[in-house]
Amino acid sequence: MSLANVLTIIGFFFWAIIFAILVIIGIYLYLIDRNQKQHPVLRNYPVIGRVRYLLETIGPELRQYFFNNDLEGKPISRNDYQHIVKKSKYKRDVIGYGSVKDFEEAGFYIRNSMFPKLAEELTMDRNELVTTNRYLLIKEPLFTQRKEKLEANKSVAYLLDDRDAIVIGKNTRNPFIVKGQIGMSAMSYGSLGERAITTLSKGLGMAKGTWMNTGEGGLSEYHLKGGVDIIMQIGPGLFGVRDYEGNFSWDALKEKSEIPQIKAFELKLAQGAKIRGGHIDAEKVTEEIAKIRMVEPFKSIDSPNRFREFQDFPSMFEFIEQIREHTGKPVGMKIVIGSSKEADDLAKHIKDSGKGPDFITLDGGEGGTGASYQELADSVGLPIKSALPLLDNALRKHGVRDQVKIIASGKLYSPDRIAIALSMGADLVNIARGFMITVGCIQALKCHSNGCPVGVATTDPDLQKALVIDEKKYRTANYVISMREGLYRIAAAAGLDSPAHFKAEHVVYKDEKGKVWSLEEIYQSIVSNG
Repeated sequence: MSLANVLTIIGFFFWAIIFAILVIIGIYLYLIDRNQKQHPVLRNYPVIGRVRYLLETIGPELRQYFFNNDLEGKPISRNDYQHIVKKSKYKRDVIGYGSVKDFEEAGFYIRNSMFPKLAEELTMDRNELVTTNRYLLIKEPLFTQRKEKLEANKSVAYLLDDRDAIVIGKNTRNPFIVKGQIGMSAMSYGSLGERAITTLSKGLGMAKGTWMNTGEGGLSEYHLKGGVDIIMQIGPGLFGVRDYEGNFSWDALKEKSEIPQIKAFELKLAQGAKIRGGHIDAEKVTEEIAKIRMVEPFKSIDSPNRFREFQDFPSMFEFIEQIREHTGKPVGMKIVIGSSKEADDLAKHIKDSGKGPDFITLDGGEGGTGASYQELADSVGLPIKSALPLLDNALRKHGVRDQVKIIASGKLYSPDRIAIALSMGADLVNIARGFMITVGCIQALKCHSNGCPVGVATTDPDLQKALVIDEKKYRTANYVISMREGLYRIAAAAGLDSPAHFKAEHVVYKDEKGKVWSLEEIYQSIVSNG
């Protein structure tokens, strides 16, 4: 028998065996599907009905990459995502031909000046220089990987001039002086893995003049890796400043306050995406995280909806005073505003008591989270552009605006969004998801599952291998520097020598009919209807 015939016979039996296996598997699945009681589609359409569940599973990926256009994707569109990536990767973000924004829609616009400021007229700290690495795109072929090279890049840090520096807690023993208006919003170690936290710390430290918020999960060694200034958040669970019984520990607080990098403390009353205590699933609670938080490992953690240490403004302000006196450092609070009455009550109590926070972090309802419930994330708490005027107006009405700084957060991941927020009353802004994207986030929407495919929102050591700290830290630095540069660019266009000088007069609102309203008029309509 010839070799060809032997190979033909072997091939026939091979494919016959494969066919038989497939038939057996098909019959097995048919019997299972026909007799199961959970899925009616599979009872009526055994085997082929499984295609439906496959498409349902991969639906988010299909929409993200194929079916949603550049502006439709949520929570962050593909267009916005790419702008963040370009700033972090190339330290440059330019477009050609024209904007893709729909100018027929209603929206806020920054008023340009007939006589903008020249580059040499801008007031900034020109002595603070930063050297990072950025990619230079050489060629982008159709079928092969784009050709890029990594190069060192030196630039000014685009920090505020000393005269415009923002002082938080000016009457405390250790005021927090900030020269960059953009910082990292609260993201806990545990919600993010140690590589992500380390990368963000190093990148922000490299960029200078900024800060990172620890989130309510407590301070870890990874937050300290980059030497960046830190705002330590204290949530209702008291993680990092409690004992193992869950009681507040003044000794633990004092110990944290003696760390030079910690510049301020923040009491978390609420978060835009959850309006509830924080949550972390059991699989994320490693022994290290449990030790930091002083809880049991590998058990889900839910912190209370509010602090047990206080129940009204007088008791909360007294608690804030105690922390400020005990640490000598500024103390703030993170809140979500739901109406003008809440903002007015807060401002009135600050005025009447002569006490209160050194800063207020105002989170909009559009803010992100590692884990929350849909009904809370979608419908509880006002978005930032409605909430900011309410808080700013209330503080001004009661004459306490100068003693309280406002940090705004809620999808403020581009310079124009930040400029509008500053004009609405914010002194500083926090960003979370923008910084996550700089270290590799692809919006897989699996933050709550510990299955983040790029190693960002996970404590799984195998998945975290995807995140290369020494490459991504430069992207974080590039992003925040590019954002500050963009802020100065907008300020110059508005006729300002610094983004520290944005006011309500620099923004207008155009409705869907083309009518233009000043921000002062919008303020009044929001306040009167709040």
